[in-house]
Amino acid sequence: MGDSSRIRILNLLLKNKELCIADLELVLDFTQTKTSRHLIYLKNAGMVSFRKQDQWAFYYIKDEMMDFLGQMFGYLERDPQLLKDQDVYKTLYSNRELAVNRLQQRHFTGFIS
Repeated sequence: MGDSSRIRILNLLLKNKELCIADLELVLDFTQTKTSRHLIYLKNAGMVSFRKQDQWAFYYIKDEMMDFLGQMFGYLERDPQLLKDQDVYKTLYSNRELAVNRLQQRHFTGFIS
């Protein structure tokens, strides 16, 4: 877990229960490759798992890790980057039209302006 990217992913999963790769890409402004690589690392470490629904894979924190991560993130609850990530998530996903637009922009241009 020594990478800040993995800490950011775990924090979002802890606060929002489950997210797909596209959700994490948008909120964290990561590429699909970077997001997938970190999720694979966390999965191999036994911290996260996923469920498939149609073409989507939804990642979540494994039950046996919830208490440990809850305590750890209790110490980090005022971290500015983690707070910003959660604010971005709330903004994007309170307005699904905005989220879809940003995802399409990223898909067609390779970045979000």
